[in-house]
Amino acid sequence: MLQNDKIKLMNTAQHDVEIHDQFTRQAEPFLERHGRGKDALLGLMAECAAPRPTDTLLDVACGPGIISCFFAPLAARVTGLDMVPAMLEQARRLQAEKQLPNIEWKLGQSTELPFADETFDCVVTRFSFHHYMDPQAALREMRRVCESGGTVLVADVAPRREVQDRFNHWEILRDPSHTCALTLAEMKALGEGAGLELRRQENFSFVMELEDLLAGSFPKPGDGDRIRALFAEDIAAGRDSLGVAARREEGVIRLTYPVAVLAWRKP
Repeated sequence: MLQNDKIKLMNTAQHDVEIHDQFTRQAEPFLERHGRGKDALLGLMAECAAPRPTDTLLDVACGPGIISCFFAPLAARVTGLDMVPAMLEQARRLQAEKQLPNIEWKLGQSTELPFADETFDCVVTRFSFHHYMDPQAALREMRRVCESGGTVLVADVAPRREVQDRFNHWEILRDPSHTCALTLAEMKALGEGAGLELRRQENFSFVMELEDLLAGSFPKPGDGDRIRALFAEDIAAGRDSLGVAARREEGVIRLTYPVAVLAWRKP
């Protein structure tokens, strides 16, 4: 094995450890914070994916099952896949609460999906690509398991190019499993590289309070305060170098994540 390949494997293994650590701890608070309220982004994803009642759908990196449970009434069968057992435990809990019998859960890697070619009519994922070390490989796997003529949909944060580095810097401080948030142009290029045809593109603004965001994360000691200082500096300077339009409103710091929703057709 070449030295570069060894380094890549070591980095991948360490990154998997970070993901397991972060999302095992985030599983329950993530579901409690995001799993029961209204979520306009889910509606936009459904509109772009346009699943039919007879469709089979795969939710890649499904987390606590929020997307899978949302799509279940719109499709014949839904499969949610995640690499973190604690997330799948929360997904089963949400499924039971919502009484959705047409969902099954699988433990597995997004870059090595445990399914045969052309198994699903629709393959979706949300807020996963900025965690991947090899997003191109993940998108190619999504394409592989999608039926010809089917839909592959990715929804993820998409910072502007001029603030991309700063955006990724503070996000890695917040969540060490974060790797790189891609720009819209980079995401579109991934689709072209995977041999997919872009069918629809939409933008979405995801508003959060900074303290709520930090409360649901597990940054390393001291990094939460570093993030607060970065936001305070950005607001005081009146610039948007962090890429999330940080501002003070009603005594709290709010931010707006720029989200891109891309729906491709598999030829």
